[in-house]
Amino acid sequence: MTPVTKRVELRHGAATDVGRVREVNEDACLAEPPVFVVADGMGGHEGGDVASRIVVEEFARLAAEGFDATAGEEAVETTLGRCELRILEYAAQQVRAGVSRRRSAGTTVVAALLVEDGGEPAWLLANLGDSRVYRVVDGRLEQVSTDHSLVQELVSAGRISPEEAAVHPERNVITRALGDSSDPQPDFFLLGLADADRLLLCSDGVTGMLDDDTIVRLLAEAPDARDAAPRLVAAAVEAGGEDNATAVVVDVVGLVDEDSSRPAAAGTSREDEPGTAS
Repeated sequence: MTPVTKRVELRHGAATDVGRVREVNEDACLAEPPVFVVADGMGGHEGGDVASRIVVEEFARLAAEGFDATAGEEAVETTLGRCELRILEYAAQQVRAGVSRRRSAGTTVVAALLVEDGGEPAWLLANLGDSRVYRVVDGRLEQVSTDHSLVQELVSAGRISPEEAAVHPERNVITRALGDSSDPQPDFFLLGLADADRLLLCSDGVTGMLDDDTIVRLLAEAPDARDAAPRLVAAAVEAGGEDNATAVVVDVVGLVDEDSSRPAAAGTSREDEPGTAS
């Protein structure tokens, strides 16, 4: 496999808010190039916040230690396996200590990793649960991930419409997540950099409060990813804040040839550069 000869220059932003209803923020996020993650914990005071924090800790470890960019799926699966073991052990400890009567800690995960595909940089996207990853291309918003939820199964089966799913009484029922002891397998998606000018990773506290038209408008009004993520979260809270809201926005702003000082595409200056990955 031909080694990558371009360094990718990224600009990213991240934001999270407890919202107006919940007492605890069970969401967590990570923006450590080349790894970006959003996790939405489940279990309330019994451990959802701990479960999502475990995910961020393990993916931060992956980012710090590095991984084979040609074997991204294996790296993600190994990391999720470590997360699952830690979450299950935490939940078991809570039961043994009498803090909880059931093993209830769990979390969704959506991740974006910069990897190699055919010697070229690409995005590897993974998801478990109903947190989502979107791409923006030519000003259009497109959901890449597929929700692991009861209502999504009903929509896919043609039993309800997407509009009905948005208000369905069981819209929060997740069919795949970390912490449920069933060895959940993530869905993987591979995108070339040219196929995603911008990535959005977010919890359902954003998508549950903002429709696609609003999201794409807010993203368009914030050309800098560092502004876009806080703007989305603030809008979700302003719209009602019925759940914790978290967003990570990542822009590809340029490619630099490793054997040349000239950029392969327009990008930020070194002084302004918030993150690079190779």
